[in-house]
Amino acid sequence: MGTPLLNQGATAKLQYELIGDDGDYIPARTLRHWRSVFRIESEKLWKIAIPIAITTLCQFGLNSLTNIFVGHVGDLELSSFSIATGVINMFSFGFMLGMGSAIETLCGQAFGAGQLHMLGIYMQRSWIVLGTTCIFIMPIYIFATPILKLTGQEDDIADLAGEVAILTIPQLFSLAINFPTQKFLQAQSKVNVLALIGFGNLIIHCGLLWLFVFVFRWGTTGAAIAFDITSWTAALAQVIYIIMWCKDGWTGLSPAAFRDIWPFVRLSFSSAVMFCLEVWYMMSINLLTGNLDNAVIAVGSLTICSNINGWEGMVFIAISAAISVRVSNELGLGRPRATKYSVYVTVFQSLLIGLLCMIIIILMKNHIATIFTNSKEMQEAVSKLAYLLGVTMILNTVQPVISGVAVGGGWQSLVAYINLGSYYAFGLPLGYLVGYKAKFGVQGLWGGMIIGMILQTVLLLVVLYKTNWIKEVEETSSRMEHWGGQKIKNKTSQNYV
Repeated sequence: MGTPLLNQGATAKLQYELIGDDGDYIPARTLRHWRSVFRIESEKLWKIAIPIAITTLCQFGLNSLTNIFVGHVGDLELSSFSIATGVINMFSFGFMLGMGSAIETLCGQAFGAGQLHMLGIYMQRSWIVLGTTCIFIMPIYIFATPILKLTGQEDDIADLAGEVAILTIPQLFSLAINFPTQKFLQAQSKVNVLALIGFGNLIIHCGLLWLFVFVFRWGTTGAAIAFDITSWTAALAQVIYIIMWCKDGWTGLSPAAFRDIWPFVRLSFSSAVMFCLEVWYMMSINLLTGNLDNAVIAVGSLTICSNINGWEGMVFIAISAAISVRVSNELGLGRPRATKYSVYVTVFQSLLIGLLCMIIIILMKNHIATIFTNSKEMQEAVSKLAYLLGVTMILNTVQPVISGVAVGGGWQSLVAYINLGSYYAFGLPLGYLVGYKAKFGVQGLWGGMIIGMILQTVLLLVVLYKTNWIKEVEETSSRMEHWGGQKIKNKTSQNYV
């Protein structure tokens, strides 16, 4: 059986000094005690986060590499492929990732509770739910061309993008296998294998692109086929690893996977809504900016800022996944104080990273755009947005961490409501008023939406502060019983502060 990370990493002496008879931390009363907790939790966090960061960067690299190869075919091909992968595929990717987060909650808590036999059942149940979801999403791929034309895309771009979308339908279905297997392995902190598979897959993808696009001259068709092959290669490699080397969590196909499908769908859908509300909020600013005066400069400068912010986002996707594993494992173990301390340490470190990123952006505000463009007008526009970019980068360090805590604790529905109110009832209308009515342009639009992000972050921090972690352990125990596991034994004193 695998060992949760509470018993790994830091020195035995520190473990002996800081952990009580119940296996949880003793209350931290002194600065020396807090430093020790910080050291232990940092070690546990980054042991998970670094391999996941490598995995996400490799996945990000698949799209970048594909666009680079297609860009050498022609401008029309590049625009069409970018639309197909950046709009159609990204929509499905975000929704499927959210749907797959239900298993992240359940597997992490089951692993922490030592109920490894449930992990394989949860994964199979997620395969069923996500596979069915793909069938409902597939019409978007089939009718991509008329959908894109309705949004105002030129006919040539929409026609070719629609062809690419249809060719990448196999990649959509690979996500139904890929995400559950990823969450299955992450819950057990078996993340090094994910990094190895991701890196190997990136190399394979580069070879296939060279063969199909340059040697066979298949153009966008070859790029789409390479995308399908490498997506399924990663998914099947993860499945093979699980079947061959995860004997505790994988006990074979089970009819129990078909039980409680509808409650599992509700939990999955709540996760998907939570993720999509976040992703669509930032996508909406791009759509609104396209209707401003001097739209070329406005959209271009915002795109450059979004690209820079996206690279930082890859790191915090990894941190989000890591804290989700930590929270779900510790709740499953019945250790509320360890859960609380891991969250506090992660939020603190994330804020420090965000502040560092903001300082770098502000110091380099007159130069950051030179990587992307030689246009002086565009560089000046980006420089004016640098302060907003810096604030956004700070907010984007805290928000993914709290989302990870939400997934680990099973709070997806609560976070979805907070996102809906902060983003769409407040931030988006405010950005529209400041950007359009007050005529502050892209700065007003983005600034108003940042206020919505600040409101969301404050509300989520209040939720964290008010959380009763003993109650969360009890709810985790009830959740385990409800989903087919056993009750968690919690020996922690009620005076656990």
